[in-house]
Amino acid sequence: MRDVDPKSDEETPYECFDCGNIIIAETSPGQCPDCGGPMRNRRIPLE
Repeated sequence: MRDVDPKSDEETPYECFDCGNIIIAETSPGQCPDCGGPMRNRRIPLE
């Protein structure tokens, strides 16, 4: 597994924990624009 810099300026996919919406952004959106749920960086594995 490779290390991922969560502060990177490159475009990264983010997924909403609640509704599953996926957006591509350069910075973390914080909350889902559709439902307001928490977003996660899909390049960082869940453990």
